[in-house]
Amino acid sequence: MADTRLIQSRYRLLERIGRGGMGEVWRAQDESLGRHVAVKCLKPMGSQHDQSFTSVLRERFRREARVAASLQHRGVTVVHDFGEHEGVLYLVMELLDGRNLSQLLDDNKQTPLPVDDVVDIAEQVADALGYTHRQGIVHRDLKPANIMRLTDGTVKICDFGIARLGHDIGFTSRLTGTGIAMGTPHYMSPEQISGGQVDHRSDLYSLGCVLYEIATGAPPFDLDDAWAVLVGHRDTQPRPLRTHRADLPGFFDRVVLELLAKTPDERPADASDLRHRIAVGRTGEQPHLPPTGHLPRTGPVPLAPPVPVPHPARQLPGWARAMTGGHPATGRRPGAVPGHFTGLTGEWTTGPRTPADGLPPLRIERPTPSPELLSVLAGRHDAGLDLGRLGHWEEAGEVHRAVAAEREHALGPDHPDTLASRYEIGFSLSRTGRATDALREFDRVAKGRERALGPDHPDTLAARQEGAYVLGRLGRHFEAHQVYAEVLASRERTTGPDHPDTLRCRHNLAFNLGRLGRLEDSYRMAREVVAARTRLLGADHPDTLVTLYEVAYTLGRLGRWTEALQAYREVARARARSLGADHPDTLAARYEVGIGLGRLGRSAEALEVYRTLVADRTRAGGPEDPETLRARHGVGVNLGRLARWEEALTEARDVCAIRERVLGADDADTLVSHREVAVCLGWLGRWSEALTGYRTVAEARERLLGAGHPDALAARNDEAHCLEQLGRGPEAVELYRQVAALRHNRQMSPG
Repeated sequence: MADTRLIQSRYRLLERIGRGGMGEVWRAQDESLGRHVAVKCLKPMGSQHDQSFTSVLRERFRREARVAASLQHRGVTVVHDFGEHEGVLYLVMELLDGRNLSQLLDDNKQTPLPVDDVVDIAEQVADALGYTHRQGIVHRDLKPANIMRLTDGTVKICDFGIARLGHDIGFTSRLTGTGIAMGTPHYMSPEQISGGQVDHRSDLYSLGCVLYEIATGAPPFDLDDAWAVLVGHRDTQPRPLRTHRADLPGFFDRVVLELLAKTPDERPADASDLRHRIAVGRTGEQPHLPPTGHLPRTGPVPLAPPVPVPHPARQLPGWARAMTGGHPATGRRPGAVPGHFTGLTGEWTTGPRTPADGLPPLRIERPTPSPELLSVLAGRHDAGLDLGRLGHWEEAGEVHRAVAAEREHALGPDHPDTLASRYEIGFSLSRTGRATDALREFDRVAKGRERALGPDHPDTLAARQEGAYVLGRLGRHFEAHQVYAEVLASRERTTGPDHPDTLRCRHNLAFNLGRLGRLEDSYRMAREVVAARTRLLGADHPDTLVTLYEVAYTLGRLGRWTEALQAYREVARARARSLGADHPDTLAARYEVGIGLGRLGRSAEALEVYRTLVADRTRAGGPEDPETLRARHGVGVNLGRLARWEEALTEARDVCAIRERVLGADDADTLVSHREVAVCLGWLGRWSEALTGYRTVAEARERLLGAGHPDALAARNDEAHCLEQLGRGPEAVELYRQVAALRHNRQMSPG
């Protein structure tokens, strides 16, 4: 084509301005009309392609021309002409003065675009899609490179190269059946991936991916492995945009997440509805800062969303098998380390033998693993991390177990990458309630890292610190205290007293001191950590607020509720500023504010706090979310404290019924609700009914926790009080004696 220079004696090619998988785009002169145009030329087919393949590509190109030429909208590239010249198909379009979104991101050094630009682009693209969808046309390959922003701010959709007419489903299916993957992995909808029915809502999903990328700097499923990207689209919920970026408006976050719904029915009805919602949001929605969860772990949390392990019954379509990953608009994923694998070798010391062995350290010669294998394993390791980040701990554990096995085979059991996977196995076990197994895994990792990296290496200390955390979860607080103290001494010696890892260890040690009953020591240490984190990170930093929250909790346990309430309010205000009003951590602090008000006898204020919290929790998580129900429980409790017992009983019964259905009859929260119902009945003088409730709670707690557990004893004490109110004194006295004996035995027990 470069040799031809002149097409149909009319279009003179001047400069190539773009190249893609389907062909090239040239700046050209229309010599008949004396204007500059863009000419897209289909890449010539060589002899390596059979006739049927060539025919499919030619038919697709002709269809592109017919479809594109029919579109007349300011947000869609204008097509002037199309035809064939010396066996090469061409399309003549308006020449646009601007940059596509991929180029804009590159120009911006891979950082997100300004908020106003992002929202404006979203509204203009939604308007253009609304028009094309009303014409029955689906783009099917919407991505940053196909959306242009002109110098005057106009946004245009380009390249309907794999667009289709809505009524032309059968023909498109035949095209797909040739094995040509229609779409780009980072922006494909789940229905495209699974080979299902595709309509205009597939474009909405792709638009969601584009907006996610220009707003945050990375697409929602930003992995190098095409399989991982595709499975991410199909199976994984994306992280909210505000977890990546502080200044995005809340309405925009919600709109994009709705665009990224897995099923079309959950997305906005159409692009016109989307445009209206964006326009309304621009008029009044204030920006919120990003939510940041906190977990008792060390190390960065990658931004890439999780990708589950494939399930035999849910395979990807055959055409996806040989796909390359393609490229998102941005460069490397945030946090990726260039050259990460260049230092890996084919051998690793498996650990020193003891002097008693009489043998030199054992080394196992292993073939050098390929960079491709290591890259895939690293991507899946990151995917497992983010499964955990989203709370999918069982799936995360499966991913890490699979990766650990492959890394151990390729690199050896004590290689840092193998141990990193085993560390995450321990973390997943801890979060799924398998504390004993988690402790065993962390101990294994700590010993392996000590052999490979040394006892004071940060990764060794991280494994030991997580082991201490699990010891605390197991109630072994004395052992946990010893480990925390040793790790803290090592961290202070090697990295200094103000290093974030040192402060995290001191925070955990303060927490553990509280569980040992050393409340004053816990309070003092936590205050010191708050002061250090405030100085180093700022008063509103999530880590600072986590420790201040612990300070408030300890003050409450010390009975210093005025100070506790002040601290909780400070945390709630700061989290609202830095994380957003609807962030779970903000709402959790507001719940504790209600607790503090109630403890201080300010029940009317507490009632208002909880009623507002119920509304916010319902909006954020739904009416049956456990946290919504916990806030409703607070409403009922404070209604009772205000002697509004009929209202309190109604609220308690409603919450109890929902908890029983959603959480189960034996859930701890369900039993708390049963007790609250019984309390209300007692205050209303309906002691016979109250007795049934108290016995239900006592029997369940004894069955689940054991007769000597403090909660079970408290429940039996409630039952005895109820018997006393019913005039059944001898039964009440006998039950009081049983409770006293069990408490005595518990106090005398060595554990």
